[in-house]
Amino acid sequence: MAPKAEKKPAAKKPAEEEPAAEKAEKTPAGKKPKAEKRLPAGKSAAKEGGDKKGKKKAKKSVETYKIYIFKVLKQVHPDIGISSKAMSIMNSFINDIFEKLAGEAAKLARYNKKPTITSREIQTSVRLVLPGELAKHAVSEGTKAVTKFTSS
Repeated sequence: MAPKAEKKPAAKKPAEEEPAAEKAEKTPAGKKPKAEKRLPAGKSAAKEGGDKKGKKKAKKSVETYKIYIFKVLKQVHPDIGISSKAMSIMNSFINDIFEKLAGEAAKLARYNKKPTITSREIQTSVRLVLPGELAKHAVSEGTKAVTKFTSS
């Protein structure tokens, strides 16, 4: 194999030296130019004056299962109500079960080296997390719901 020719550093052209000289003139030695003050995204300089009249801060929407719990309660016992504290407990319970099922389904997907959680992972996680008869009923209701969804 032939030896490679050595590369010599190219001589600088006078045109390349000029921008460096210009930069040195603009900024004093050792000092950086000051950064301009930036406004947060979505705000303009005109709003900075303090015109906040007439604008209310939007409430953060909190997602709960309260309406669904109430609908199911009315299907099962139309004449019975539920207190706000009991509703809060039920909402926490559903959130807890959801997190357990989602966590288990994620583990199953990871074990099988699959990037997607499908109905199969959910069904298996239901069988693993929920006890006995409750798991059987949950699987049958879930299967029924998926069948209804895919047919429509």
